[in-house]
Amino acid sequence: MPLVNPNILVWARESAGLGLDEAAKALQLGGVRQSGPEALEEYEQGRKPPSRPLLLKMAKAYRRPLLTFYLQQPPVRSERGEDFRTLPGGREFESGPKLDALVRDVFVRQRLVKSILEDTDEAEPLNFVGSITLAKPADYAAKVICERLSFDLNEFRRKKTVEESFNYIRGLTEKLGVFVLLIGNLGTHHTALSTDIFRGFALAEKVAPFIVVNDQDAKVAWSFTLLHELAHIWLGRTGLSGADFEQKIEQFCNDIASDILLPEVEMEELRHLGGERHELVLAVSDFASRRKVSRALVAYRLLKRRQIDRKQWSDLTEEFRRSWEAERARKKEQVADVAGGPNYYVVKRHRVGNALVEITRRAIAEGCVTPTKAGRILGVRPTNVQALVGVA
Repeated sequence: MPLVNPNILVWARESAGLGLDEAAKALQLGGVRQSGPEALEEYEQGRKPPSRPLLLKMAKAYRRPLLTFYLQQPPVRSERGEDFRTLPGGREFESGPKLDALVRDVFVRQRLVKSILEDTDEAEPLNFVGSITLAKPADYAAKVICERLSFDLNEFRRKKTVEESFNYIRGLTEKLGVFVLLIGNLGTHHTALSTDIFRGFALAEKVAPFIVVNDQDAKVAWSFTLLHELAHIWLGRTGLSGADFEQKIEQFCNDIASDILLPEVEMEELRHLGGERHELVLAVSDFASRRKVSRALVAYRLLKRRQIDRKQWSDLTEEFRRSWEAERARKKEQVADVAGGPNYYVVKRHRVGNALVEITRRAIAEGCVTPTKAGRILGVRPTNVQALVGVA
């Protein structure tokens, strides 16, 4: 068996965002004579070579291919693309390993899907990727994207729920050849990434571009995030997006998404806002609900129109956030009281999207991918692939 560089073990653990205690527990190390962290340190300091079964456990716990552990040196840090976020002090370090793992996973999925399209002679470059610049007005870009999507605002608003409205936009986006994923963790709720860390990610490739929407966010915000990331695709700018709009590109993408979902002429309905704070909250809440958009989006537009100042906007968005978190907590309690839950495969299909399920189904039927690669594309175990895609 080839020797394993101990530095690889340290790098793999740290890049997965795990401390010694957490990793040792995941690897089931330790016993009466030696604690788990002490046992793991022996391997990481080169005093004891890891066995193959242990390396297999590390590959699973650290979310790395087994071959990674036989590299001579730790690889260079993976590229996220541009980082369009502005994070409070310390949050970048705190979230870095988990976010790197999520982005790395999306890059792998994209490469696998691209290879399938190339193998089936369907790898046609999408001409809209990178077709606009920041020099264009946001309303012009919004019109271009709407026309290419065949987006109908009335149809969007006719849907019964905000999730159905999101599915409408997602379906139009996937028809263009863009894959849309709902991902907010690394497979467990313990690895959840809050919207303070990231709201969305765009991988702006000419063939098989990907968009990730953080499903830890309120469902009413998903459509806005999807359109925001779609604007990144049109700009040809791969990268992470947050909740802020300090950077010019983020403001530009926000303006595009908000213009699509909420035309300026409709804001006239709120032109005479005034009175007490609670009246403002009620007016914004009702206005947003009727249009299947978030209250935060309406507050953003009011700020842009200078109907409220920066402090009022900050206060409003914070109140809306607290309100949503309280509502989410109540819903979790209600779900916990109900036996069973949603079907695993139904939930998984919704997370990965119809486009990704369909291309994987076809690839399996045509013998283009193994169950292992299909599982990597869909984010499931190889044994769950057939049930997920419906292939006998």
